[in-house]
Amino acid sequence: MQETVYLVDDDPDVREAVTFLLQTERFRVRAFDSPEALLDFMTGEHIGCLLLDVRLPGMDGLQLFKALRDRNVFLPALFISGHGDIPLAVRAINAGALDFIEKPFNDEILLEKVANALELNRCAREHNADRLDAERRLGRLTPREREVMEGILEGKLSKVIAHEMGVSVRTVEVHRAHVLEKMAAKNSSDLVRMVLSTETYRDWLL
Repeated sequence: MQETVYLVDDDPDVREAVTFLLQTERFRVRAFDSPEALLDFMTGEHIGCLLLDVRLPGMDGLQLFKALRDRNVFLPALFISGHGDIPLAVRAINAGALDFIEKPFNDEILLEKVANALELNRCAREHNADRLDAERRLGRLTPREREVMEGILEGKLSKVIAHEMGVSVRTVEVHRAHVLEKMAAKNSSDLVRMVLSTETYRDWLL
């Protein structure tokens, strides 16, 4: 998948103008004339950002945004709104959209907001990749190593973990070294940050 700006606007002049502006700045654009056309196309695997007109035929931009989320499409969304559409755009922000751009919009502002949305999506993908890698690494731990790791998560000293496990402190230290190596963690703080980012241990300390 290539990083793309997915534009939805039923006005052909707006679609053409916005597409041209974005392409002159080397953004990849795919434009749609209706919500249904985008829904038929999009999957959760697409990357980039959404640029949605608030007023659309069939369903409005907020309804489209919610429909995409129901289909596991969680791309950052920007809304294009006329002056009378601002309350609807604000509702979209409250529902999780990134921002809105009021018509007639300033080209530089539009380009800046699109660039920010794409950067946000890149950061989200990198975080997700790190989380999945951590989940895979967790699967390599032995039951004993996981027990030691969970003790570290709770801030326990090695001698406390050793007492609870009925083993020597030296054994705990060996397991700890193996955990750090398998998880590719630099130290205990790095290990805790990494493990608590996973779905498995996200709520561990709550």
